Amino acid sequence: MHQNYHFLRHLTEALRPMAVGLKFMECFSQEKDELVIVLAHARGKNNYYRPFFLRATLRPDFACLNFPEDFNRARQNSADLFENLYDLQVLNVRQFNNERAFGLVLENNYTLVFKLFGNRSNAVVFQGDEVVDLFHHRLVSDRNLRLSEMDRTLDQTWEAYQTAKYDHRKIFPTFGKEVNAYLEEQFRVYNLHLTVNSKQTELSTSQKRWEIIQDTLGAISTSLFRISLWQHQPTLALVPLGEVLREHTDAIAAINDFYTTYNRVGVIAKEKGDALKMLQKRIQRTEHYLKEAFQKLVGMEGEVKNEEIGHILMANLHQIPERAERVTLFDFYRNRDIEIKLKSDLTPQRNAETYYRKSKNERIEIEKLQENIALREGELEELKNHMSTIEAFESLKLLRKYLKANTLQSEAPVLSPTQLFKHTEYEGYVILIGKNAKNNDLLTKKYTYKDDLWLHARDVAGSHVVVKYKAGKKFPNSVIERAAQIAAWYSKRRNETLCPVIVIPKKFVRKPKGLPEGEVILDKEEVVMVEPKGM
Repeated sequence: MHQNYHFLRHLTEALRPMAVGLKFMECFSQEKDELVIVLAHARGKNNYYRPFFLRATLRPDFACLNFPEDFNRARQNSADLFENLYDLQVLNVRQFNNERAFGLVLENNYTLVFKLFGNRSNAVVFQGDEVVDLFHHRLVSDRNLRLSEMDRTLDQTWEAYQTAKYDHRKIFPTFGKEVNAYLEEQFRVYNLHLTVNSKQTELSTSQKRWEIIQDTLGAISTSLFRISLWQHQPTLALVPLGEVLREHTDAIAAINDFYTTYNRVGVIAKEKGDALKMLQKRIQRTEHYLKEAFQKLVGMEGEVKNEEIGHILMANLHQIPERAERVTLFDFYRNRDIEIKLKSDLTPQRNAETYYRKSKNERIEIEKLQENIALREGELEELKNHMSTIEAFESLKLLRKYLKANTLQSEAPVLSPTQLFKHTEYEGYVILIGKNAKNNDLLTKKYTYKDDLWLHARDVAGSHVVVKYKAGKKFPNSVIERAAQIAAWYSKRRNETLCPVIVIPKKFVRKPKGLPEGEVILDKEEVVMVEPKGM
């Protein structure tokens, strides 16, 4: 919950007396996804008077703030950021309503906003209502943000809860997965799941759920912060979750503790957690298979056997009329009558033979089913042993060695096109750019569709460039020209005054088997002349 709106409310309350009145002395970055801000009362000759440090780690996989007591800036590989904010006084620390973002309000109508949106986290500088600078320039959509639109109004009344059909997630999107998990556990403990048919009972259950939601809102508004291990990960929580390691009553101390804990045990906890989740999924799939297999086996063993039906038919051949489709005979196995389905074009003897043949296949199926059950039971036992072994590991090196030796590495995450390729956006159209020959093939073959626009600098090596199609809309000439400029820039013609660029729909681009990486065949060719221009 370190990015959760409800925790950020506590954090901004704690930051306000610490930061207001200080001056924004400097901001720098020494690592790709991290920036450090120094606030202080005054600038000394060689240092700052009573500095306050804010470090923001804004990686796609982990975004978190922390407040170190001291920070020594490296002399090399350090870049200054947001220099237009230097020496401006902090006037306020502003929490945006119902949003995972807060801002340092500065003089001259500047606001530095920390937007903690998971893998899209960023630091954004506003002057007035407009964005004037970004930390992560790759998040191009952040340039369209408006400060006046950062607050979010939500109707969180009982009437809104009723309108949402008693789904609290719709009116409390700020809860996040931790609070929602806590609420689900509370509903389960008090047996308050909405599965009944009576409207009166459903209303009563919903009212009790609403009471628990209100109690939870009260709990997360108090300054009690827990550092826990939940789902195999260090977690900062406002509600009891998992194994509670430590508790704090100060938000700054809590997030500093969480940051340290995550970086100390987070790597092994994450890899261990990923492996355990993958094993848990396999266990669930295996248990599901076993459940269905046993049900099928019980059903097959409980039914009247095909062999028994064959015996009944052979014992009563004289009672079976010709061309009958059904016949009722005495079942001497169960001491009752049984109706047997027949094929009217076969003699009674041939019908009996058919049931004997089915019986043979039935025995084979039962044997195979029993064999598969035994195999899956062995797999299940092995998977559970792997889980026990992995849970005990405290060494990252030994954990990785074990996972590799037993081929238990987690499945590779599914990456989005904007993670796989260079990209930009122009007039609302997404433009993807290949990084190399292999990446070009991936873009053209797997992530481009027939109506997308495909571009490439003519007669030279370069990136494949794709403009994604919008249903029912024609590509504007301005977008085509911009994409062509990018295709020219990412080619061997980058330094030429004008560059010919092929512009065609993807449906006219083919990649026959055996063609070298990055090479394609074009069934049609249209060329525009543009000046190379990068993103």
